[in-house]
Amino acid sequence: MAADLTERLLGGEADPTEPRSGTPATTRQRGRRRTAAWAVVGRFLGMAAMLVSLFAALVLIVVPVATGSQTYTVLTKSMAQKYPPGTFMVMKPAPFDELKYGDVITFQLYSGRPDVETHRIVGFGSTQQGEKTLITKGDNNGANDENPVRAIQVKGKLFYAVPYVGFVANFLGNSDRGTWTVIAAVALIGCGAITVYRSVRKTRSRDNAAAGAQ
Repeated sequence: MAADLTERLLGGEADPTEPRSGTPATTRQRGRRRTAAWAVVGRFLGMAAMLVSLFAALVLIVVPVATGSQTYTVLTKSMAQKYPPGTFMVMKPAPFDELKYGDVITFQLYSGRPDVETHRIVGFGSTQQGEKTLITKGDNNGANDENPVRAIQVKGKLFYAVPYVGFVANFLGNSDRGTWTVIAAVALIGCGAITVYRSVRKTRSRDNAAAGAQ
């Protein structure tokens, strides 16, 4: 009898101690595996979302505020192809004498007025009084800008640009950057705290379950 049982087991029959396919135990086991897999996916997506939020907060809000830069959104095609409409541009203050050929700058069209333009420096000139001026041109324009740019008109030099998010930044509002910095910081800290709390809670649950099984 013992030999016959051994032969049946070696011949490929299922171990009687293992749950058979289709039994409630097998179904529960598969369900736990699916739940665990979805939990891993959820944690991955949550971490990815937090990293994206952190990057967006740093690039769009924190760094411009920390460096005293001004932010602008490209609205025309004058700087396409490199900076198409919707490009978010961070313009950092720079000494006028350090501006050089090829720099992208934002400047007032007329001194004292809010209207600005963002074009590239393509040359230098001077007024009759000997004041240094800049000759500018849009990358996609066929001719230089009509009027030279004086030092008093320059708002900043290009620090970095982020494509496609300029319209979102406009929606948030340039004048409220300090408020959005605080909101972003609180949101990121809250997300991090929730993530840590959930991780600790799950670890404790697994430890308790293991202790109970023993």
